Parts: sequence; structure tokens; C-alpha cells
Amino acid sequence: MEIQALRTKERKHIPVVLTKEEVLKIIGNLNGIYHLVVSLMYGCGLRMSEVLSLRVKDIDFGFDQVYVWDSKSLKDRTIPLPAKLKEILKLQVENVKQIHKQDLENGYGSVYLPFAFEKKYPKAKFETKWQFLFPMTKVSKDPRSDIIRRHHMLPKTLGRNIKVASQKANLNKRVTSHIFRHSYATHLLQAGIDLRSIQELLGHKSVETTMIYTHVVSEINKAKLVSPLDL
Repeated sequence: MEIQALRTKERKHIPVVLTKEEVLKIIGNLNGIYHLVVSLMYGCGLRMSEVLSLRVKDIDFGFDQVYVWDSKSLKDRTIPLPAKLKEILKLQVENVKQIHKQDLENGYGSVYLPFAFEKKYPKAKFETKWQFLFPMTKVSKDPRSDIIRRHHMLPKTLGRNIKVASQKANLNKRVTSHIFRHSYATHLLQAGIDLRSIQELLGHKSVETTMIYTHVVSEINKAKLVSPLDL
């Protein structure tokens, strides 16, 4: 007897996105460094892990690009640096330089690097260019090595600030860090940017993953249709 198994179709969820006005409302309710981090996350379509893993060397002010290395898809990529953030990012780099200088004077100053890289370049962890772009306010003990060093901002800290800002914006949407990435892709598609380019910017392996945003735009456009009741 031959048994034919039917594979259940995986439900595809259409992601919730923010309007440009809603994005600005949330960002407007963020203060200090969190305002910059979320602006960069939306402006470049970055995952939370990607924006927090950025190092000083990853911002190219000469070519106005942001380098994202070895992300979730294991595909390195470059993203245009938002012109509106260029000057404030330059200030942030200078701030990191000062923090790192003070850490070195205090006997710290090393930063976490992948083991293979640290083994090959043992002095790199003390270089300013390898420091995290958005460091924590305090040094702490690295549980992997017990070395006292400065790690990047904690995801839960950023997530908490995003939650508070969205509550202040009084939006009836569930706002997480990933919603800014979804909104970035949707807004680019609405602006007429082709799907392949958006795929590369997001770092998706397959264009099918990016195609979900065509469904998002399609759903948004449905709102422009008129109900027969209103006719």
C-alpha cells in the first residue's frame, strides 16, 4: 500500500510596517544615542544585531557607505549611508575615539574579535577602528575570556527604548526593532526601487524572500480602493 504524504503549506505572514510619519514619530521620541541607532537601523534597513555589531571601520565617509560583514545570510554587503546621518555619525566616531583613549589609559581598551581573527592579528583588538560604533556606557567582564572590556550596547536596552518611544507615539501597532527593516524595504519599493536592488540591500539570499514586500505594498494599495457602500 502506497502512502502519499501531503506537506502542509507554510503560512506566509505579511509583516507589519510603519508609515514614514509613524517612523518619524517613534524616532522623535528617542533620545541621545538611541535616536541615532534607530535612525541608522531604519535608514539602512539593518537588523538589530547588525546595527549593534557595527565597528568604527564599517562607516566609510569617503564613499558614503556602510559595510555589513558576515550577517545572518553570511553575505557581506554595502549600503548607502543616509546623508542626513553623516555629520552626527562623524561626531559619534569622535566620541568612540575619546572613550577608547580613556579606556587604554585605564588599562583596558581591547574589544571582542572572532577567535580566528584575533589569533591572526593579536594587536587589532586594541585599535580604534575595531571598536564598536555604539559601545556600552561601562566596561564589563567578557564571560568568554574574563577580560574587562567595552562591549556594544545591549539588545535589550535598545529594545526597551524602542518600546517606550512607540508607546509615547501612541501607535496601535506592535513595534519591534525589526519593523524598521520591514518599513525600509516597503518604502523603497513604494519609491520605485527595483526588487533585485532591495534584495541586495537587505542581504537576502533569494529574491523570493524579498517578494513578501510586494504583497505588503499590494495590501497598502488596497486601502485606496473604495467600498461599494461609499459609492
